[in-house]
Amino acid sequence: MIELDGSTGEGGGQILRSALSLSMLTGQPFRIRNIRANRAKPGLMRQHLMAVLAAAQVCGGEAEGAAVGSQTLTFTPGAIRSGDYEFAIGSAGSCTLVLQTLVPALLFADAPSTVRITGGTHNPMAPPVHFLQRAYARALADMGATVDFQLKRCGFYPAGGGEIVASIQPCGRLQPFEWITRGERKEAYAESLVAGIPPSVARRELETIGAGMGWGVEQLHERILPAEQGPGNALLLTLDYGNLTEVFTAIGEKSVSADTVARHLMREVRQYLASGAAVGEHLADQLMLPMALAGGGYFTTATVSLHARTNAEVIGNFLPVRFIFDEVDGIYHCSIAPPEKTIQRY
Repeated sequence: MIELDGSTGEGGGQILRSALSLSMLTGQPFRIRNIRANRAKPGLMRQHLMAVLAAAQVCGGEAEGAAVGSQTLTFTPGAIRSGDYEFAIGSAGSCTLVLQTLVPALLFADAPSTVRITGGTHNPMAPPVHFLQRAYARALADMGATVDFQLKRCGFYPAGGGEIVASIQPCGRLQPFEWITRGERKEAYAESLVAGIPPSVARRELETIGAGMGWGVEQLHERILPAEQGPGNALLLTLDYGNLTEVFTAIGEKSVSADTVARHLMREVRQYLASGAAVGEHLADQLMLPMALAGGGYFTTATVSLHARTNAEVIGNFLPVRFIFDEVDGIYHCSIAPPEKTIQRY
């Protein structure tokens, strides 16, 4: 039984999600206390509970303490099973975070799987589905995996109602890959998604992006969604390079101007561009678990967040791997130290 403290490091839901993925993959049970202790509302919320219940279904596992608000959970996995799964969060909780719990495990199932999940698709503090489609899936493909994410319907907070379908092909083994440089930039564009709010919000956001980034109208795209999918707004900026794709996101909020949303997003993008590193802060965090499963890999990033360092600690509880973060001229080089013993389960 692996014992985890959910208040460690950044103290959020990633500790639980990584533990669930790794428990399924290694067959090791775990107990976690102080779940999401550093959050305003500690304990399991609906999206975290769904991650637990979905993981238990995918591997035939057992979960004690699986209830909204619970701060202690014991998870005992079974064997990973392929299949066609459907899960409904029942709120605007993030579909993408639940998917990122299940996808690594289903890569090692005995047959292809599909996961259909309803809830939120564009949430604050969570990757949007476009990030999974363009950045995460491409990185997994570099490592030999085939995962396809289809957005069937958008869902914004607080209404939810979005739908994503993920198709996962088993790969047997992930291959180490290196993201050291971005490569030549092939494409750069911004999209503003609006549903149930005035289209002028999208126009103002894109005008601010165009002026601030020096981009032409051909790089600025309004996505006017059916009103019943809202109300909601998401501003996305995609940078497609020879070696990787990055997606940056800002979620519109009530009483926050379109100009402010756009300026906040541009600040993040400019920091990334100025850094010279290959991988942004959020993609860096998402690469770590696949790298650990592959037993190797390498990327450069400008920032190693507390989120990433906490993730590295959780991974080290389940797998005989150790992440190394070396800073050279303001850029972090992330790699994995050679394993000390053979990994048996997968």
